[in-house]
Amino acid sequence: MIARHRAHRLDGQQSGSHMAGEHVEGPPDRRPETGLEFGVLGPVQVLAGGRQIPVNRPGMRGLLGMLLLEANQVVPIDRLVDGLWGEDPPATARTIVHGYVSRLRRLLAQADPTGSARIHTRPPGYLLAVEPWRVDVNRVRQLVRSARGRAPADRAGLLREALGLWRGPVLADVPGRPVSAGLEELRLGALEERIEAELELGRHAELVGELRQLVTEYPFRERLVGQLMRALYRAGRRADALAAYQQFHRRAVAELGMDPGPELQALHEQVLRDDPALRGAGAGVLPPRVGVLAPAQLPSAVPGLIGRAAELAWLDGLLGERGRGATTVGVVVGAAGVGKTALAVTWGHQRVDEFPDGQLFAALRGFDDGRPPVAPADVLARFLATLGVAARDVPADLEERAALYRTLLARRRVLVVLDDAGDSDQVRPLLPAGAGSVVLVTSRRRLDGLVAGSGARLLAVDTLSPEAAVELLDEASGTAWSVAEPESTSRLARWCGHLPLALRIAAARLLASPHWTIADLLAELSDEGARLRSLSVEDADVSVGRALDVSYRNLRPELAETFRMLGVLPGETFGAHLVAALCSIDPALADLRLRALAGAHLVTQPAEDRFGLHDLVRLHARQVAEAELTERQRSAALDNVLDYYLTTGAQAGRLLCWAVEELAPSLSRPAGRPTWRLPVTRQEALVWFDLEWPNLVAVVDVAARTGRHDRVWRLALLAHCYRVVRATGEQWLALVRQGLDSARACGDRLGELLLLSAICQLRQSQGRAGDALAEAEQAHRIATGLADTRYLRMTLGDLAAALLGHGRPTAALTRYRKLLSLCRKESDPVGQARVLDEMARVERLLDRLEPAAEHQRQAVELHRDFGTRADYGLAVNTLAEISAELGELAEAEALARTGVDLAAEDGITFREAQVRQTLSQVLAARGELAEARAELLRALALYERVNSPNAELVRATLVNLDPDG
Repeated sequence: MIARHRAHRLDGQQSGSHMAGEHVEGPPDRRPETGLEFGVLGPVQVLAGGRQIPVNRPGMRGLLGMLLLEANQVVPIDRLVDGLWGEDPPATARTIVHGYVSRLRRLLAQADPTGSARIHTRPPGYLLAVEPWRVDVNRVRQLVRSARGRAPADRAGLLREALGLWRGPVLADVPGRPVSAGLEELRLGALEERIEAELELGRHAELVGELRQLVTEYPFRERLVGQLMRALYRAGRRADALAAYQQFHRRAVAELGMDPGPELQALHEQVLRDDPALRGAGAGVLPPRVGVLAPAQLPSAVPGLIGRAAELAWLDGLLGERGRGATTVGVVVGAAGVGKTALAVTWGHQRVDEFPDGQLFAALRGFDDGRPPVAPADVLARFLATLGVAARDVPADLEERAALYRTLLARRRVLVVLDDAGDSDQVRPLLPAGAGSVVLVTSRRRLDGLVAGSGARLLAVDTLSPEAAVELLDEASGTAWSVAEPESTSRLARWCGHLPLALRIAAARLLASPHWTIADLLAELSDEGARLRSLSVEDADVSVGRALDVSYRNLRPELAETFRMLGVLPGETFGAHLVAALCSIDPALADLRLRALAGAHLVTQPAEDRFGLHDLVRLHARQVAEAELTERQRSAALDNVLDYYLTTGAQAGRLLCWAVEELAPSLSRPAGRPTWRLPVTRQEALVWFDLEWPNLVAVVDVAARTGRHDRVWRLALLAHCYRVVRATGEQWLALVRQGLDSARACGDRLGELLLLSAICQLRQSQGRAGDALAEAEQAHRIATGLADTRYLRMTLGDLAAALLGHGRPTAALTRYRKLLSLCRKESDPVGQARVLDEMARVERLLDRLEPAAEHQRQAVELHRDFGTRADYGLAVNTLAEISAELGELAEAEALARTGVDLAAEDGITFREAQVRQTLSQVLAARGELAEARAELLRALALYERVNSPNAELVRATLVNLDPDG
């Protein structure tokens, strides 16, 4: 649930007011002439022909709003329930949702009989089918897309029109407003782009007031701060521009512990030195006389560029963008050693005919551990000399050099490759003018400043595919290793992280030692601690570790600190909350740092809000942590990680499994108040466990190896809650046995009991309860020693199930009777009902149907009066089967029909199919074959809906069920 926020002005203009020439027509931007249109950017709105259709109930408005926000996608009922009621839904929440859907369907059909918007039932929820442009938020997105690349006046008009579609806070009349924060980012992004366009139009003075209000409301959006500074400066208020920067700087340091970003710092420097470029006009330059020269400065291409067909095609796409009024800029970014330079240079050689006026190349040394970055003025001096400008004619001033450079290239078609850029400021003066040239920039950082300020396009280069990595090893070594030793070659490529630099170093080492085999190199690389050191070529001064270390040494101190701490972290991927716990910082700050590290390509971002480390980068981070953190610091960091998983896992486990609270209450009560967010719904708990399961396995392993046994068994027990709803098989069993060993190692008898019981429950779910007989007997002995009724009941149930699975039903029945007695002593009707269910099952196995029926009747009554509808429905179906076996067909039919009604009302498809199958058998036994066949056909349709293998059995039964026989 998203907290309610206050209403505010959205665009600083009157809605619907446009300047001449600023409106561009197109189908997505216009109101539909027929059918319905919907609004979520404000109060929920339904319009038919421009007429408001009232949706009176808040719950219906909320449901419609959630369906509209995910139009043409299935929205699960559980998510709808969470959105409408949060943590405290009523018992009849699903029924209420069904009712809302029925009313909305009638409302939409009455408002538009042509069906321009319809709600369909799609398991596990509902789908609103509607043309996207009928929903206001989609029209906004289209207008924002249409604005890109337009002239400033057109761009400002389109963005103002998009912002005018906001009528207030999203879903303003829905309690709690379950809305994605992405819509707020959409609004702010459009707002910043509109202001940027109006700054280009020279409306500086008019924008100052609006920008001051926006900076007050969104104090940490650096782009707004920069726009305010430029507006003030160009309005002749230089001192105010500097004051705006200082105010932001103080607040960022005080509240975030961070300095302003490089773009804002660069703007501050420009204002300080009264940079003429800020005024939008430069001094005129008369070009000197120069000779006709077509430079060819590209280095030689790397032979055999492999696995980069898609990236080369992307670069080809830049050629099609030339001639649109500005220089085309492509930024190729990626981690150290990924092959950015090789890609840019190879493409330049392949497309040399596209640039008849030459190719310029400069190594900017943005990431060089031995030499400082090359100043733009020095690069320009070399470029001008290459273009034929005599040394005496090269201007001394940077701006004048850049102006001369732009003049010389204004009408030329030149490729400029700027390799290894440190930041956007190093690149900007080197961008030529004119529409015929292409600039390729390579960098280890995301140069978002070039994307935002110069219209650059961004290409992120990743490691190679496994197949391409193997091919590169063959090509670079000159030996078809993949044919001679396919498995070993694949392993070598994997241990090189599919990183081109590492692969080429491995190939070079194989070439340098002809007697070596891949097996020899793999033996050396098998030691993870020495792997980076092995991936080096000493005489060429080339090393993967050195390349990564340069990236690390170029980080700001707070980012370097976070990277070091990541070297302590077990597991594969991680989110901001885990890193916040690891580093003892706020989650919002952790998120900022992770995104900055991703921008530096030291951290990967495989999904939104999820981060990771490339295999070789992970090894480097571990080495850095070992070298620069004390043992005490590493130990404290690992304790923070364990606290995170124990605290968050306990909360998630409580939402999934009653046993966490009932059987081990200490697990669900964290010692301190966590700074990170805990899951609050069952769905959030499942998502958390889904994401963190591989990490949980790794964390348990590290904790066990470092002797933290009291935490190991608790984490293993919490993993059991996840296994209850997500089958994890033998991997989970290994984890829980590790926890069992730790519980025994630290002498915790309760932990030992709980983990033994967890093993029993796993074997029961696998249909192998008898395999856990030894564990069940040991757990019951411990429970007897603890003399706690809770644990006696739990272990008696496990022991009875294990005995039954071991082929000893009479012994199992004896344990169930003891368990029933304990439940009655504690006045636990639900517990009694569940034990009676099991006793009836055992009696049926012993072919004692009368006592089985008696046990099941008692269970049905208890489930009906005290239990859940789900358990009641199961018990009714079982009693129907027993009654049919006893020949009590009238009672069996009545029970089966009750079971059908219960399953259908609760939407439990598989159980409804089972009960209809039982009902069919009863009807067939009574000779009502036509009715029996009809029920069996209904059961078949339900089984097919859930892809159950039972459908095949029903088909076989149908063949033998002749209604005329």
